Amino acid sequence: MKFIFDAHLDLSMNAMEWNRDLRKTVCQIRDQEAGLTDFPDRGRGTVSFPALRNGNIGLCVATLIARYVKESNPLPGWNSPEQAWAQTQGQLAWYRTMEKGEELIQIKTAAALSAHLSAWETDSSLLPLGYILSLEGADSIVSMEHLHLAYEEGLRAIGPAHYGPGTYAFGTDSEGGIGENGKTLLKEIASLKLILDVTHLCDQSFWETMEQYDGPIWASHSMCRTLVPNHRQFNDSQIKSLLERGSLIGMAFDAWMLFPNWQRGITQPRESGVSLETIANHIDHICQLAGNSKHVMIGSDLDGGFGIEQCPNDLDTIADLQKLDQTLTNRGYSSNDIENIFNKNGISFLMKHLPK
Repeated sequence: MKFIFDAHLDLSMNAMEWNRDLRKTVCQIRDQEAGLTDFPDRGRGTVSFPALRNGNIGLCVATLIARYVKESNPLPGWNSPEQAWAQTQGQLAWYRTMEKGEELIQIKTAAALSAHLSAWETDSSLLPLGYILSLEGADSIVSMEHLHLAYEEGLRAIGPAHYGPGTYAFGTDSEGGIGENGKTLLKEIASLKLILDVTHLCDQSFWETMEQYDGPIWASHSMCRTLVPNHRQFNDSQIKSLLERGSLIGMAFDAWMLFPNWQRGITQPRESGVSLETIANHIDHICQLAGNSKHVMIGSDLDGGFGIEQCPNDLDTIADLQKLDQTLTNRGYSSNDIENIFNKNGISFLMKHLPK
């Protein structure tokens, strides 16, 4: 069973907002949520620590996430950047608690990553799961001082925007550029040599960011607009620009990104035919543009507010990411190609760009 690096999971959001004890099995969490209706994925989640272990997913990028929304923004979120910052600090406290319980270990440096991978290969049964800390949407960064505080706590990747208009960039379902605030943020991110995550940036903010930022860039969970026409995805010009920069693109397993005109709560994975083959189509598309398998990784987002009602129909828990091995093998991918996608691309990128 191949080792998997997942470049995008919202673990702390699930623990602190969904009130999920991720130390339990997926089945136990589903049973505990029976009858709850506050979130669409209640009783349908796919992610837990045991499931990660069962899938040999020993390393992930785990997020802090708290959206600040201005009065004109109809999206749910916090009413001030300070509240959003405080929310991320609560999430950070959960990570620290999981570390003390030896469920997780934070990876801050290339040396720590190398040590974790070596230990996992020797005996993963009792080891904590490794995670790299990322911030999804930068609205909680009240000031550049707060960014430096986050870095000291181990923040190693950051996405300037999430959904809607943000303080530093415009995200999904909005239009606009990065402005002076965004330029200031990018300069500070560059000074800290953070990985910049361009996922969720609207087209204008994407291109302005690509022009302004010359540090390491990836798209932790993004798909192909050619296959699913939607502004949440990247068009081929954007993908090619990422390839030219040596970037990686993580495959997201959210069905609304995999099926044209998906309607949340109405369209169903089985009836629509969304499966791991659909994921493979997006992998194929990027690999064909690149001419190789060196720019794709997994960024499943399988705990991003949806469950089995909105993911590939042949996936029940995150451990089923392993099924993608056979799917790609059947398409003629070599074992080395699949290792690239499952772990080597992401690990090589991290080894190059994390502090030594």
